Amino acid sequence: AETGAGAGAGHGAGPGARAEARRAARRRRTGEKPDTLRRLVPQALVVAFLAGGTSAFVASDKAVRLSVDGVPRTMHTFADDVEELLEEEGLAVSAHDIVAPAPGSALASGDEIVVRYGRPVMLTLDGQRRRVWTTARTVDGALRQLGVRAEGAYLSASRSSGISRKGLALDVWTERNVTFMADGRERTIRTNAATVREALYEAGIALHGQDTTSVPPASFPRDGQTITVMRITGSREVREEPIRYAIEKTRDSSLFAGTEVVVRQGGPGARRVTYALRTVNGVKQKPRKLAEEVVREPVTQRVMVGTKPLPDSVQGADGLNWDALAQCESGGRPGAVDPSGNYGGLYQFDRGTWHALGGSGRPQDASAAEQTYRAKKLFVQRGASPWPHCGRRLYQ
Repeated sequence: AETGAGAGAGHGAGPGARAEARRAARRRRTGEKPDTLRRLVPQALVVAFLAGGTSAFVASDKAVRLSVDGVPRTMHTFADDVEELLEEEGLAVSAHDIVAPAPGSALASGDEIVVRYGRPVMLTLDGQRRRVWTTARTVDGALRQLGVRAEGAYLSASRSSGISRKGLALDVWTERNVTFMADGRERTIRTNAATVREALYEAGIALHGQDTTSVPPASFPRDGQTITVMRITGSREVREEPIRYAIEKTRDSSLFAGTEVVVRQGGPGARRVTYALRTVNGVKQKPRKLAEEVVREPVTQRVMVGTKPLPDSVQGADGLNWDALAQCESGGRPGAVDPSGNYGGLYQFDRGTWHALGGSGRPQDASAAEQTYRAKKLFVQRGASPWPHCGRRLYQ
């Protein structure tokens, strides 16, 4: 809040010049010249004294009381109004000053004129800084004038300290209620502490190790605020984690479409990761990654993908029930492998037979269409004998 009242003095010529200008204006109104007035004044005084009368000149002399910043004095003046009196006394006022009565008010004998100068105060109130003005001359008076509740407050200057016209920097921390939740207990204290850390100390609560509070310890504790004390324990853990390998596929026109042959098996890599582990008030928190290091690079898997079109048919084998044979041998699953690991695919080829028929890689990795095509070729060569238990299904 800014305080201050009254109008400032005029600008331009000095106070003495402006007072002389006012006296000259009065002389012009009476039609008298300065020299003439000087000659007539002694005569008028003599006549007035002898006659026992009262002249206009004597009537314009006023006895007034002027108080500047609490220092009063009684004086005589010929000024017509307060502003002229201030000019004659060389008292300049600004918007932050108080003049009572107002500068334009007429003067009469016996009047009291009060001038109180404004003083700048750089006030930090509960952490909020602002510049205010006061006409009080002490810290106590300024606090009352600014409406600041000072009971129980911390003040950076004593209440009796004076405030010069240059001003003052003043820190005020008012008294507040603050509640702490710590170690399963609730504690409410009345404090004028500037920080949460100071209020904790007043409440008799200590922080150890990594302990902290739900608000920054250096922050300002507001009135009615509830602050939780967090008891923290921490450790580090190093884990080895896998790195997935990439798969690189290359088109191969020598393989039938739908066939994929793994020419290099991929392998996962490994990284060593360091995590920070902590518990807050007994509750485990999500691990926080601190650092990681690759200890083994992954191996890219390389796969050949067939693009060669499959033949439409194999003469002598097209009219047979290949679906029934596949259901009997593998349950109709192209990727099936028997428990021994020696036979695979829809028709349970062994790898030697598969390669002899022109297949690449493992039979269970080829497409269903290619497996059927090569089974038909095998039938043309050897009949149903490669499938001693399920071969009769071909004729169903």
